[in-house]
Amino acid sequence: MGTADIEGEWRETTIGEFAPFSYGKGLPERLRDPFGNVPVFGSNGIVGFHSDVLTSGPTVIIGRKGTVGAVHFSSKECWPIDTTFFVVDKDLHILRFKYYLLKSLDLEHMNADSAVPGLNRDAAHAIRVRVPPLPEQRAIAHILGTLDDKIELNRRMSETLEQIARALFKAWFVDFEPVRAKMEGRWRRGESLPGLPAHLYDLFPDRLVDSELGEIPEGWGVKSVGDLAEVVGGSTPKTERTEYWAGGTHHWVTPKDLSGLSMPVLLDTERKITDDGLAQISSGLLPKGTVLLSSRAPIGYLAIAEIPVAVNQGFIAMKPRPGTSNLFLLRWASAAYDEIMSHANGSTFLEISKSSFRPIRLVTPSTPVMDAFDRVTRPMYLKVVVNERQSRTLAALRDMLLPKLIRGEIRVTDAERFLRERGV
Repeated sequence: MGTADIEGEWRETTIGEFAPFSYGKGLPERLRDPFGNVPVFGSNGIVGFHSDVLTSGPTVIIGRKGTVGAVHFSSKECWPIDTTFFVVDKDLHILRFKYYLLKSLDLEHMNADSAVPGLNRDAAHAIRVRVPPLPEQRAIAHILGTLDDKIELNRRMSETLEQIARALFKAWFVDFEPVRAKMEGRWRRGESLPGLPAHLYDLFPDRLVDSELGEIPEGWGVKSVGDLAEVVGGSTPKTERTEYWAGGTHHWVTPKDLSGLSMPVLLDTERKITDDGLAQISSGLLPKGTVLLSSRAPIGYLAIAEIPVAVNQGFIAMKPRPGTSNLFLLRWASAAYDEIMSHANGSTFLEISKSSFRPIRLVTPSTPVMDAFDRVTRPMYLKVVVNERQSRTLAALRDMLLPKLIRGEIRVTDAERFLRERGV
């Protein structure tokens, strides 16, 4: 049903009347309680935690300075700081409708001052919008909110799986907990401990021996990253050469592609290059499963490529050698951040070169233990990949439906039928 068909049901108003902005309040980092559970919001999202609240319930936060016009939703009371505006409403569904309405307005294009970007409240309040009656607002909020809730559930599930995998890596390969448990008699053949099922007992030694990196499990070794993976970098084909870019089909990744990832899984890239463009990059197309580490500005973004990719010059790419798990490399690179940073240098910005990265030494387990770690953590990682793919699909559906529902171009019943047809 088109806009004209429902003209009488909707009313015209302004943002100032429908969703008035309140100013956030300054809260310097030194005054925050980092052990609190109240999220502190800046213009780019959560920037910390505190023990006190500024708002009394769910809140919409809008970037005023910095990340201008970005719109965030907090499902609980929070503290929006002075780089933000915020909107509240006692009716959660109406508040969520206001959130989606504000997201549809492209507020980021309303910079009041190009030197110091900012969103002018009076200008935002003057924006004229059309809103449906309350039942329709609640219905729109419900259908879009259901998609966002599924995305959030996937994120939480994936974060839990990631935490388990990181903790397991630390226990096995940093703290050597299985070896210590055997040495101290806490783990006996036929018994299971948390994270240590009985069938893994014989894989681990019961002694620590000296090495160049200190005590390590007997039978394990110390190797360089270059021993475990082929370490390569990339480059940027000349951007003025359209034959390198126009109609490109090969994924070309930059650190920016990793900066927005909530999980270390790369499923797509912002830009793609052609065969001619790919020919300009000596490392060529890297296979699925390559571990990507941003090597500058900043160092430390991590992901496993779930698609073949070419990389720009801001990466160290690790192609696992036979017998090396890419999940082991991923977890090592995360746990060894400080060690990696100690090998970086640069006057303008810190960077770690491939030649400085390859010789970094690390404790390397026996092949059976490496394989066991992969077998235990691979299902967790694959579930995270599934969650990320599903969330991308849900987000695309939400982003397609949001402006149509907000403008009244389709009704909620049409959107519900559309989602049912797609199995959502």
